[in-house]
Amino acid sequence: MVTDADRARLEALEKRISQAKGAAAPKRNPKADGHSQAQLAWRMVIELVAGLMIGFCIGYALDFLLGTMPVFLVLFILAGFAAGVKTMLRSAKEMQDKATAAAVDQQPKATPVADDEEED
Repeated sequence: MVTDADRARLEALEKRISQAKGAAAPKRNPKADGHSQAQLAWRMVIELVAGLMIGFCIGYALDFLLGTMPVFLVLFILAGFAAGVKTMLRSAKEMQDKATAAAVDQQPKATPVADDEEED
């Protein structure tokens, strides 16, 4: 059977273990968790340029194969630009949602206050 003295020793040991784990845990750097603003900006630029380049390649290939030099090139560059902008906007919305969720998580939660006085 477990005695009260053993329980007290176990509780003291658990408390010391939790304190040791807390001290050994590395401190979190808020910038390390997310991307810096420059990384996000470069991601958006690369998405736009990738859309333009893919549109250019497809348009040039179709014009070369069909012999209609500027027609498909212009159309697919515009389509690539539109796809790049759409991808940029989706990334921006994703980043905004993450920032909003992080801001909501960091806000302190309100605790209800009990009224000690009774109304007559």
